[in-house]
Amino acid sequence: MSTLQDEIKRLKDSLKQERDELRLQLNLAKAEVRDEWEDLEKEWDKFVGKLQQAGQEAGQTGKEISETAKKMGEELRSGYQRIKDRLK
Repeated sequence: MSTLQDEIKRLKDSLKQERDELRLQLNLAKAEVRDEWEDLEKEWDKFVGKLQQAGQEAGQTGKEISETAKKMGEELRSGYQRIKDRLK
């Protein structure tokens, strides 16, 4: 596995853990926060799809897809952090 692939896997694992923790806290959340969560869930699905696509592609195209997936993951992390901050 390449360094970029390792980095993306670590990012995915970390995001999944954050996502699972937030899901537990959402039972008490306001509707506004739930709406933001639903938007992030759609982005999560896109992120996972992009990772699967990257795993199936090879060469330059695969690298571009991996870079896109990494960026999407970072955006998800930022969104999860916003929700965490609002739940405090």
